[in-house]
Amino acid sequence: MSLQDVLPRINRPSRYLGGELGSIKKDLGQVDVSVALAFPDVYEVGMSHLGFSILYHILNALDGVAAERIYAPWPDMEEHLRLHGEPLVSLESERPLQDFDIIGFTLQYELSYSNILNMLSLAGIPLRRDARSEDAPLIVVGGPCAFNPEPLADFFDCAVIGDGEEALVELCQALRASKAAGESRALLLERLAAIPGVYVPSLFEIDYKDDGTLEAIRPLRNGYQKVRRRFLADLDGAPYPTSPIIPFMNTVHDRVSVEIARGCTRGCRFCQAGYIYRPVRERSPQRIGEIIEKSLQRSGYEEVSLLSLSTGDYGCIQPLLKGLMDRYAEEKVAISFPSLRVGSLTPELMEEIKKVRKTGFTLAPEAGTDRLRQVINKGITEEDLLATTTSAFALGWRRIKLYFMMGLPTETAEDLEAMVELSGKVKRSGKGTEGGADVNVAVSTFVPKAHTPFQWERQLGIEETLKNQGMLRDALRRKKLRLKWHEAQLSFMEGVFARGDRRLGAVLEEAVARGCRFDGWREHFKFDLWQEAFAACGIDPAWYLRERSETEILPWDHIDCGTPKDFFLEERRRSRLGAYTPDCRTGECSGCGVCDFEELRMRLYEEGELPLTVVTPEPPAGEERYKIRVRLRKGGKARFVSHLEFMTVIHRAVRRARLPVRFSGGFHPAPRISFPDALPTGVESEAEILDFELYRPLSARELVEGLNAELPEGFRALEGVSIDWKTPSSSVSIREVLYRVELPEPVASELPARLAAFLASESVPVEKAKGAGTVTVDLRPGVLDLELSDGALLLRLSKGSPVLLAGHLLGMGAEDARSLQICKTAVVLG
Repeated sequence: MSLQDVLPRINRPSRYLGGELGSIKKDLGQVDVSVALAFPDVYEVGMSHLGFSILYHILNALDGVAAERIYAPWPDMEEHLRLHGEPLVSLESERPLQDFDIIGFTLQYELSYSNILNMLSLAGIPLRRDARSEDAPLIVVGGPCAFNPEPLADFFDCAVIGDGEEALVELCQALRASKAAGESRALLLERLAAIPGVYVPSLFEIDYKDDGTLEAIRPLRNGYQKVRRRFLADLDGAPYPTSPIIPFMNTVHDRVSVEIARGCTRGCRFCQAGYIYRPVRERSPQRIGEIIEKSLQRSGYEEVSLLSLSTGDYGCIQPLLKGLMDRYAEEKVAISFPSLRVGSLTPELMEEIKKVRKTGFTLAPEAGTDRLRQVINKGITEEDLLATTTSAFALGWRRIKLYFMMGLPTETAEDLEAMVELSGKVKRSGKGTEGGADVNVAVSTFVPKAHTPFQWERQLGIEETLKNQGMLRDALRRKKLRLKWHEAQLSFMEGVFARGDRRLGAVLEEAVARGCRFDGWREHFKFDLWQEAFAACGIDPAWYLRERSETEILPWDHIDCGTPKDFFLEERRRSRLGAYTPDCRTGECSGCGVCDFEELRMRLYEEGELPLTVVTPEPPAGEERYKIRVRLRKGGKARFVSHLEFMTVIHRAVRRARLPVRFSGGFHPAPRISFPDALPTGVESEAEILDFELYRPLSARELVEGLNAELPEGFRALEGVSIDWKTPSSSVSIREVLYRVELPEPVASELPARLAAFLASESVPVEKAKGAGTVTVDLRPGVLDLELSDGALLLRLSKGSPVLLAGHLLGMGAEDARSLQICKTAVVLG
């Protein structure tokens, strides 16, 4: 069964289409190295990951290298693949995963590990490294979880530790040279181990003591005792994609994302990212402006997100934001911040943000008391937080989300109670806000991570977590505050793998064999299967949550993040004293050991330096209105794009083409385009009728050409005509819709009689699936005529689903009916 046969039978087929604008398809027969970039989660999550996109464009810019994408198939797709023995394939060329030279997995979250093994299984690739043949793809991993890669060490060939922009290029070059020299896999791995930042697990052996702790980490190659993290020294000069891939479906982060800085030196002692991404390296305002301008032009997005571990700490955030607002406010482009620290969210910054949209703020006090915030080196006080929330409410914001962690080192019952009291104070700081202040509270369980001062700490168990969650829920409810929390079992599993060792590989393999998938998704997480897997392997998972001795060999001790263990030990001791370690961005050097103060150093842009050059666009003229009606084709793979996705495709094409389409008002402006009734997913069309309302004159030919220059494959504007702007929209003017259904052979001999009987009936009730149940609908009122012609069934309808009708007439079930080839051929307007 081909992909085209499967797509009608699954939910959200646009996950698997490929062919998006901005995607790159090279001739794989003309390249030396083929790379499958694999994201171990579903498409809409993976497409939102910036690092994945950066590597995709960097690799495809290389001569002789092709990079394609693959995402974890949703369970319904996996079921079809396994049922029909079909392999997992890439989006761009539908090439089987096992035929690539390199498969590169990004490790963003410990609970995605089961998906990695499942994807290898679906690709027909042996899970364990030592079971693969000489010509098997090279399995490479990277990302933040690669800083403790040991739970996966039996499954991958090498890992890129740290920044991947340069290291992955060098890895491809090494593979090319190895292939040319005809080297064995063992020699290739030796070659890869010589690349700075590349970890080859087969070149280390692990010895264990009787108590389960590590006896030794033994390198098997001279000079390869530790693998030092790879650093990208100059972020401003690094390649950055300005032609992003534009998905058909809405993704988790549906916007232009621009990394304005990498690294953070605030020194929060629980935060792994704050240590593994040091030092701070900023992009210049000019470069940021260039990236945003080009990315908006080429994407049609309506929002820009400024990414950083702490966006408000960017050296010249104020002039940058003002410049962006001045440039894009008229175009109703929103500027968003995923990470704003309490101390950096000034009233001046909030004034700029609210000019386009008053998005809610997420603030992270982390702990309920100033004492515990001193322990974790948060560097903010209750007074700082309340000053920020008071300003936000006064400036017109209504919604604030507070983020806390439970189980932090030295936490007491008083600290938990203080979370509730502080949340109540924040709500009271919005007293008098029009409509009332809306404060939501989110609490997660602290998970100790490798390469932090808290890597030795104990993690709360499941029972303790549930008890604390219940107390917080009840106490917050009494204050009329809502609580969201992270599932206790999910935090437990994250903690096990975050500080796990190689022995967990057997558990992971066993869990996948028992059916574990998408463990980060609450509805798919099966804790009982994980418990069975641990028991089958004779491993107590709670052992990994214990407090570690400071003299113990840790599973990741051979991975060098740039900061020595002595620094982390000193920070741990300072935490018990509540001693503050200043941010070296503004204070003295903390001695973390990352910088060499020559090539590797902080790169900052001070306020006012390199001002952004902007040009304010001409605003739309007056209140003039014009309307053009366009007939559009939707065929090929595009027929699997849903109606809502189709609307998004058109909206973004309009923005990219800079067509003079009028927009609605408010904080969420949308183009004034009238769409037809929803076409069932999987049905083609030669007659999608759209009405475009314009604010200045434009010929129908210009509109059609402008659209076609920006529409993705499968969509085509066929013709257009100018109409009076007062003409009712096509969506309310349609009298008849004509469909052609290609009949599967052989055609039943009784079909003509069946059609005649249908037309002679006054009512034809049928059951139709709706949600988890069914409803009864009458097919007859919407059918004007039925006809057989040249091996096809012609439907003339005033309303109703052609799929449901054709399935009934042909005696098919719903799934088979969705596989029929149906085309909307014409519409008749009244």
